[in-house]
Amino acid sequence: MKKIHLIRHAKSSWKDDSLTDIARPLNKRGKKTCRFMAQYITDAGCCFDHIFCSPAARAQSTIERISKSLNLDLQWQTAEQLYTFDSEFLFDWCRELDESITEPLIIGHNPALTDFCNEVSNSTVKNIPTCGYAQLSLSKDCSWQELAEGAAKLAVFLRPKKMTK
Repeated sequence: MKKIHLIRHAKSSWKDDSLTDIARPLNKRGKKTCRFMAQYITDAGCCFDHIFCSPAARAQSTIERISKSLNLDLQWQTAEQLYTFDSEFLFDWCRELDESITEPLIIGHNPALTDFCNEVSNSTVKNIPTCGYAQLSLSKDCSWQELAEGAAKLAVFLRPKKMTK
């Protein structure tokens, strides 16, 4: 069965207003939350075999810090198309996945991730928070090309504020 794993980048810094949006780094809280959430995300069944990450600095730092926290040498691909705030772009991107990929992990941005999660699973998640995690289980026979609204169920949803510290 196919699954889609979604991680929203951790909390970013707005300290330096000369930086472009794509260049904004994580703030102190974001760095701490990556360390804190890494094990919860792993324990929830996140698969790290095929990781695709937005080119934004905050998204890249999120997966780097999760990798370090888990003491793993995770490898990921930067996908320019994942620097989006529109769920339709995520649908289009997923429909292009190779069928040999059964559990992509996407590190990206809101509102695209929350909207995509809700549309593909008919869920009512109000917001995937920074460093939040969602796992979507697809119907058995669904190919990536056929990915459509309602094709999955929301299997796991983790919010940092709801996790035990």
